[in-house]
Amino acid sequence: MAPQRVTVVIPTRDEEGLIGEIVDAVRPHADEILVVDGHSKDRTREIAAAHGAKVVLDHRKGKGEAMRLAIAEATGEIVVFIDADGSHDAGDIPGLVDPIKAGNADLVIASRGRGGSDELHGTLEQFIRYVGSQLIMLAINYRWNVRLTDSQNGFRAIRRAVAAQLGLESNLTTIEQEMLMKALKKGFRVSEIASHEYERRWGTSKVVVWRLWFVYIWSFLRNIF
Repeated sequence: MAPQRVTVVIPTRDEEGLIGEIVDAVRPHADEILVVDGHSKDRTREIAAAHGAKVVLDHRKGKGEAMRLAIAEATGEIVVFIDADGSHDAGDIPGLVDPIKAGNADLVIASRGRGGSDELHGTLEQFIRYVGSQLIMLAINYRWNVRLTDSQNGFRAIRRAVAAQLGLESNLTTIEQEMLMKALKKGFRVSEIASHEYERRWGTSKVVVWRLWFVYIWSFLRNIF
């Protein structure tokens, strides 16, 4: 069997502070590094290209649209998504990829439920995010008789051919829960590894919970049934 190539995707928007470091960190684990940029106003694209990443522009619709574009652009059989803010450990990429290479999984999620998080506790907004994500996870587990712990983390790996079959539609960060639910609905194998989420080292979160709570609920209801 031919080796399965890995494309690491880094969605960005105004991430000049860490993008070079993140590209360098994922390089040992990637056959291709793809930065999908949301029309940054800083030097994100320039720095990413200088560090050897392939850079493409999204269509200004949000992270979900950027991830769909990445799935179409990637040349690797396995696609890994990792954030550009320093909250994820690139050293966990082999753990995400190996179950797919071994034929034991189609989607592998880096679970903060198993590995802990510095970003889910301490403020009211973080509390709301945590409770909401746990309620969604509980419903997913009972709907498909699984015992997963994290539906929302963007740090994950998926077989590209599987991602192309899911019919992903979300333009926002709801794409992560949509990807999981559609994978389960279609009978694909989903697993997790423990991964710690660190406090972001650059920028501020693009997810404003009090503005998007209805969007998350609507996405959940559309895909749970």
